[in-house]
Amino acid sequence: MSESIDVAVIGLGPGGEHVAAQLAQAGLTVLGVEKNLVGGECPYYGCIPSKMMIRAANALAEARRVPDLGGSVEVTPDWTPVAKRISDEATDAWNDQVAVDRLIDNGGRFTRGHGRLAGPGKVVVETDDGTEEYDVSRGVVLNVGTSPAVPPVPGLANTPYWTNRDVVQVKNLPDTMIVLGGGAIGCEIAQAFARFGVQVTILEVADRILGPEEPEASAVVAEAMAAEGIDVRVGVQITRVDHTPRPGFTVSLDGGSAIAAGALLVAAGRRTNLSDLGLDSVGLDPSARFLDTDEQMRAGDNLWAVGDITGKGLFTHVSMYQAEIAVRSILGKDGPWADYTAVSRATFTDPEVGSVGLTEAQARDAGIRVATGSYQLPYSSRGWIHKSGNHGVIKVVADADRGVLVGGTTVGPSGGEMIGLIATAVHAAVPVSKLLTMHYAYPTFHRAIENAIKELDM
Repeated sequence: MSESIDVAVIGLGPGGEHVAAQLAQAGLTVLGVEKNLVGGECPYYGCIPSKMMIRAANALAEARRVPDLGGSVEVTPDWTPVAKRISDEATDAWNDQVAVDRLIDNGGRFTRGHGRLAGPGKVVVETDDGTEEYDVSRGVVLNVGTSPAVPPVPGLANTPYWTNRDVVQVKNLPDTMIVLGGGAIGCEIAQAFARFGVQVTILEVADRILGPEEPEASAVVAEAMAAEGIDVRVGVQITRVDHTPRPGFTVSLDGGSAIAAGALLVAAGRRTNLSDLGLDSVGLDPSARFLDTDEQMRAGDNLWAVGDITGKGLFTHVSMYQAEIAVRSILGKDGPWADYTAVSRATFTDPEVGSVGLTEAQARDAGIRVATGSYQLPYSSRGWIHKSGNHGVIKVVADADRGVLVGGTTVGPSGGEMIGLIATAVHAAVPVSKLLTMHYAYPTFHRAIENAIKELDM
C-alpha cells in the first residue's frame, strides 16, 4: 500500500539535504531518499577531502620556497596524516550516520534505497528489504547529482583505474601516475600528488588544460605545473589502455607512442544520474543530459530539481542556492528567483583560478560588444613582494555598451578569494566608472583588479 506524504526528496546531496531539512522544519511531512551517502559527492569524494589533500600539498610547496625567501629547510613528504585526516575529519571513514541523524533531528524521515518517479505524485523506493511506495501531495524534489564519466577508450573498462571517488581513499601513493583529463579535478589532484613526490603526466584531448577558463588562465597554470615537473600533454588522442602487474598502466597514444605508470586517474568529466529515475513516467526525457528548470527550479507539475542535474554549474554553492529557491517555491513564498548572471567558481590549483560570469569568448558569442582588460599578477605590488609562487593574471570582461563587467578571472595566490570582488561587480552591475573610483588596499593581490579595469578599452 502507498503511504501519503507531503514531499519526497530523491537524492540527498548538499542541495537535497538542505531542501529536506528546511521543509521538515516548516512542518511538512518530508521523506529523504538516498542510495549512497547522505551529503553527496562534496563531503565524501569531492570538495572537502580533495581540498585537505591540496592544503597539505601547498604547505609542502611553500616550505620548498623558503630558500628563495629566507633560509633553508628540508622537506620530507608523508601522506599518512593526509589520509588519516580525510578519513577521520572529513568523511567519518565514509559513514554518513551524522548526516542521517541531522535530517531526522530536523523532523525529516530517511530511507536508504534507489528512488524513482512512478507517475505524477508517485514515488517508488527500492530498498534492501523490498519496495516502498508513496503518494506525494506537495511535490517531489530531485537532487540525484552526477557520477564520474569514463570515456570509451578500448581496454580502459577492464583496468583498475581510479576516479575521484577512489583517489581520496588512497592510503599509499604510487611512484607514477597518469591523469586522463586536464579539467579542474584532474589538475588539482595531479599537482597535489606531484608535490608529494609522485611523477605525474596529464593527458588532455583538448588544446589546453582547464578548457572552460580563459586561455590566459590555462597558460599560467600550465606553466606553473611544468615548472614543478608535471608533464602536461594537450591535443593528444588516446587509443588504448592496458594494465599488467608491471609496469601497471600503459596508455597508448595516436602515432604509436605510449606512457606507463603505476596508477591511472580518470578525470574526464561527469555524467548526470538521470537514466533510471522514471522521468518518462512524468513526461520527461530520461536520456536528457540535464533537466530544464524554470526560475523557481520547477521541472514539471509539482516537480522540482536542484544541483548538478540542472546544468547550471556542477558546484555545491549552486546546489545550495537552488535549494533555497526550491524551498521558497514549495512553501508558496515570494522570490528572489534564480539568476545565473554571476555564477562564480574556484579551481584550487597553485596558482588558484577564480572565475565569474562570461569569458571573453562567451561574451562575444552572446553578441556583446566586448572590452577586456588584463594585468599580470607578478608585476603587481603584492606579486613582486611575494616573489616565489607569484604566478598570476587578472582579466576582466566588460559590456562596452552598458559600461559594466560581465565576467572576470583572477589567477594567483588566493585567486579563489579575489574573485569575490569581481563577482559582486558582475552581480550588482556596478558601473566600471564606479569601480575606478574605489580604494584598493595596497599592497594586496586584489589591487591588480584595479590595474586590469584600467586597461579596459571602452
